Amino acid sequence: MNNKPSPNKSLVTNIYTADPSAHVFEGKIYIYPSHDLDHDGPNNDNGDQYAMEDYHVLSIDNFDSPVVDHGVVMHLKDIPWASKQLWAPDAAYKNETYFLYYPARDHDGIFRIGVATSASPAGPFTPEPTYMEGSFSIDPAVFMDDDNQAFIYFGGLWGGQLEKWQTGIFKPDETGPESETPALGPRVALLSDDMLSIEGAPQEISIIDENGHPITAGDEDRRYFEGPWVHKHNGWYYLSYSTGTTHKLVYAVSQNPLGPFTFKGTILTPVIGWTTHHSILEFEDKWYLFYHDSSLSEGVNHKRCVKYTELHYNEDGTIKTIDYNDL
Repeated sequence: MNNKPSPNKSLVTNIYTADPSAHVFEGKIYIYPSHDLDHDGPNNDNGDQYAMEDYHVLSIDNFDSPVVDHGVVMHLKDIPWASKQLWAPDAAYKNETYFLYYPARDHDGIFRIGVATSASPAGPFTPEPTYMEGSFSIDPAVFMDDDNQAFIYFGGLWGGQLEKWQTGIFKPDETGPESETPALGPRVALLSDDMLSIEGAPQEISIIDENGHPITAGDEDRRYFEGPWVHKHNGWYYLSYSTGTTHKLVYAVSQNPLGPFTFKGTILTPVIGWTTHHSILEFEDKWYLFYHDSSLSEGVNHKRCVKYTELHYNEDGTIKTIDYNDL
């Protein structure tokens, strides 16, 4: 157990954590982060330094109560199809069951998305024996709409392998797209009623500018890189994500969960460390951004810590930019 949380301070310091997916379950906030290993291996664009092997669950009754670390809720050795790298997860609730969605490399080195179940939001989680058929890449995020239809969003470039799926099949040497062509968007698919499988083929989401033109691959300030998250506010769907190389959290809006989404602006300016990854939730009539940085390790890219800060909307529904340097 840790002290009560403070804005823009590490929620826990006993382990390194990243990629926080925050949800309100049973009246509490549960956070599903990835668990960074404390090692001194080299960095590369393939992400080999992110060698995570298990998941913890964190919870807080409210922002005046201590943070509880529920310990290891699932380990790589429990997953028959996975070989390594339990990266950013997400969670969902339906049919009196809690679901944990997670990426990992299969035994051929290809990232897939698996699902595990629990009777409790705090786990432990029992993984399904195989990955979700038709899934690929990383960063699953599940959005439950008002009609109880669940959507799963996913995809990440570079180490996340999204560009290798441009033809619909995995091509290990695929690069691109070219800078002047439309950027790759995240993928979205409907989840089955039992939440264990994808219905139909995943489709690509189009992210466009204010004139309706697709954001191009060379527009690194706005183009999609990884870490999708969808939430709903005043009837609008907000797709937020990381720009990767320019290290920002940005967002686009739509009136359809399948898009297209119109780019709107920056949520969070670059943090300490290379990656940025987040979630957004409403709790007791306020909105919060959960995010990570590398401050706990003084800047080591693969030794991160999860934090939160309050999120504010303008009257027109746009999100007020949070300047990391002011936090």
